[in-house]
Amino acid sequence: MAPRVLLLGGHGKISLLMTPLLLQRSWSLTSLIRSSSQESDVVSAAGEYASNLDVKIGDLEAINSQAHAQSILDETKPDYVIFSAGAGGKPPKSRTYTIDRDACTHFINASASTPSVSKFLLISYIGSRRSRAPWWSDEDWAATQNVNNGALKDYHIAKLAADEALVEAVRGRIAEGHAFTGWCLRPGGLTDDNEGGVALGKIAARGTVGRGKVAKVAVELLADGRRGGWVDCLEGDQGVEEEVQRVIKDEIDCYEGEGEPIT
Repeated sequence: MAPRVLLLGGHGKISLLMTPLLLQRSWSLTSLIRSSSQESDVVSAAGEYASNLDVKIGDLEAINSQAHAQSILDETKPDYVIFSAGAGGKPPKSRTYTIDRDACTHFINASASTPSVSKFLLISYIGSRRSRAPWWSDEDWAATQNVNNGALKDYHIAKLAADEALVEAVRGRIAEGHAFTGWCLRPGGLTDDNEGGVALGKIAARGTVGRGKVAKVAVELLADGRRGGWVDCLEGDQGVEEEVQRVIKDEIDCYEGEGEPIT
């Protein structure tokens, strides 16, 4: 049976690009959006595959507990969950914590507590780390610290908390003897330039990548159920499918340097 996917933050730029890619696989998709005014954009993105699309209105700012997140999972019954939402830096800064940290963590924990949910994919960013990645240069680390302690301070705190919550959720589910794949996709600066290829895994900390390519990587990762982990993503020379398969085959996990391996 084809999986059902719940896409949280369905009106985001990456989400709209993911929508047809998910549906092209004959997967069923429930796209959660904030306002009915956004529905036409989601349906338009789905195009000829809209028959497998459901649109649900729901404000992620209102998700104030795991139980609340669980109620949405119970209603939509997904096999896979994607969190591709965020406050987008819009004031007040409390929205960043409410959406990027709290709502995301509630959905992570609810998903990990739901036996029928087997995969969770979170869109984060390449600088969301507590420690220096062992493969980074001094310049990479200095630039990352400058951004995370400056312009993206609140975003960094919120995203890191959610990323770490996913690590713990995967560990907990595995410890209980249940399969649960957790992907944390971590792109660099986002652009609308989707020409060329990608570089995934243990790469530099600085650079950009097109949103369309991030969407493709996300769907390819979700389609392969062999393992999860943190995957850094920048512009590169390799095709998306080729790079995703290399990361999976070589068991590359950019969580290295943060603590014990996830699995």
